[in-house]
This record gives sequence, structure tokens and C-alpha cells, in this order.
Amino acid sequence: MNLFDVYPLFDIAPVKALGSTLWDANGTEYLDLYGGHAVISIGHSHPHYVQRLTEQLNNIGFYSNSVQIPQQQELADKLGQLSGYPDYQFFLVNSGAEANENALKLASFHTGRKKIISFRKSFHGRTSAAVAATDDPTIVAPVNESGNVVFLPMNDTAAVEEVLSSNEVAAIIIEGIQGVGGVVIPEPQFLQELEKLAKKHGALLILDEVQSGYGRSGKFFAHQHAGIRPDLITIAKGMGNGFPVGGVLISPEIPAKHGMLGTTFGGNYLACAASLAVLEVMEQENLVENAAKLGKYLMEKAKALPGVREVRGQGLMVGIELEEPCAPLRKALLDQYRIFTGSASNKNTIRILPALNVTKAEIDRFLEAFAALVK
Repeated sequence: MNLFDVYPLFDIAPVKALGSTLWDANGTEYLDLYGGHAVISIGHSHPHYVQRLTEQLNNIGFYSNSVQIPQQQELADKLGQLSGYPDYQFFLVNSGAEANENALKLASFHTGRKKIISFRKSFHGRTSAAVAATDDPTIVAPVNESGNVVFLPMNDTAAVEEVLSSNEVAAIIIEGIQGVGGVVIPEPQFLQELEKLAKKHGALLILDEVQSGYGRSGKFFAHQHAGIRPDLITIAKGMGNGFPVGGVLISPEIPAKHGMLGTTFGGNYLACAASLAVLEVMEQENLVENAAKLGKYLMEKAKALPGVREVRGQGLMVGIELEEPCAPLRKALLDQYRIFTGSASNKNTIRILPALNVTKAEIDRFLEAFAALVK
């Protein structure tokens, strides 16, 4: 049987990893500044993370939602404490796409409506609200079949209010920072207006923090830079440091009912152990503060590099837009300097999404390699 070929792959198979370093079978060492699309939040094979998962696996591994799992409440309490949302409710799932689909479903149940507002160049996983991060019509077309998703320009308040005025909109969904779309940050005033408009027209505001959350922006959630409190917040990626886990933070104003949502694997013992380990390391090692500090350093230095048109980002979610397509530079960084970086739908943008405990020396290694290649 062949694998379904939907991902372009590097001819590299890592066999060992520690912190921000990877090794292949030949012992070649690589610097990982991408972390599988911001998945690796506390570094590869962190000792506390490995210990937590090993201890849990030696007791009970996979069991899910038909029995009481005390670690689910422990995780909810810890997440509420560190995120600033102790009064919210929590539903555990397995991925960012599943988190977003459940948030959209909750919004529809709560409002009795079906229409969704999303934004151009957004990406919400393989869901009904994800489309415009790609211009490929064979990928875009299927999600528009229902006619219930409206894609609007970012930062256009008037366009949002015009659609909301129909009183048919269940939810507005927006990323805290657009990732696949090129590390584009919504204007704080726009997020504040979305919060007001959603309340005015009886819709819910969903913040997709799947990539931009969990300390990556230098705050626990990227939307906290704008001082808002959404109705629903979706999380995944860095939440499990590589273990498949996701979740939805839900306003206390949205009541739960038995049978309303469901998941087979969501909130299993191992997922909870991985997620608790991530939060514990983030707290003990002050990783949100490290993301803010080193992200600022990286962006300031990157702006001075030759060939750079613009640097966008917050914390350790950084997009470096070049004057020309970035693919040759990314390939050279990997082939010559053994540094993994990411790309975006904007072909000129390199994405940097390292572990939150990346070091200044590792950032400098990237900056020196970049400068050497474009001088």
C-alpha cells in the first residue's frame, strides 16, 4: 500500500531529538526552528515530559470519555490558572481541526443559526471554515458547498457588520495570528470591534489559537494582546508537545448538555499527562517570558538582514518576508546549515516557530546562516 501523497517531504528521517536538535540515522545534526508547525513547545524529549508519559503509560494508557479520568479536571484547573480563564469550561479532543469543528457546532447549537464568518488567508485545519490560505481551487471549492461560510477581508469592520446584520450568523472565527496565511496579526482594534459586534448581533466569537496559543506569542494566548475575552477558544499543536491533543475553552455563559458533543480518544490518560507536563514545564521554566524576550530579539535582528522586505510576528511566531520566493533560501538553510524553517501561503515568507525554550545561541546560529546566504 502506498501513502497518500499530499505532503511534500524532505528526504530526512530523524531518529533522535533533544531540545531544538534533531539527528538522522547517519548522525547528522539539525537545528529545528519549526517544530512541526509550532507543535514542539517545550523542546523534543524534555525529561519531565518523558517521565510524565512513561509513568502514565506504566499505569493506564488509552481510555477516554466513558469513565472518570481525574487528570482531565487536573488539566482543566492548571490550564485555567495559567491561561487566565479559570471560569471557563473545557472540552478535550484530539486535534486543532476537531477543536474548531466542535467550536463551530457549539456556536450553532447555542445560537440556533448556521452561518459562519471567516477571513481571507485564514486556516482553521481541514474544516468547513478553512479555505483561503491556499489559492488552489481543487482544495478551496469543497468547503463552500453549503454556502454557510462567508470569507471577508481582515480588519474590515464594516464588511463584518453588514453580514452580521442578517441575524443569521452563529459565529465569527479568527486566528489569534494567521499562521499558514503568512504570520499576519489582526489589528487589536479589529479584534475589539469583533467582540462588540458579536455581542450586539447575538453571534459568538471564536478565537483559533491552535498555532498562536500556549505562550507562543509572548502571552498565553495571542488575543490577550488585544485585551479581549472570546466566547470560545480552540487549542492544540503546542498543547501536547507532539502528542495528539486539542481542546475548546468555553464561556461559562454557554450551557452544556449530555450528548451535545462527543469524542472517542479526546482526554485520554496519555493526552492529559502530556498536556500537564507541557504546562508544568512552561510554568517552571518561564517559557512564556522566554518567548516574548527571544522573539523580540529575533525580529529586531531579522529586520536588519539583507533581502528582507518585512518581519511580522509576536513572541516566537515569526514571519520573515523576503523580496523574492523563499524556497531556495529555505533549501540552502537545510542543505548547507542543517536548519529547519517553515513556509507560508505567501511564497516569499519564511516562518520561524521554534520551541519556547530555544536559546539565544540557537537564534544567532540561524541569523548568521541567513546573513551568509543572502549577502
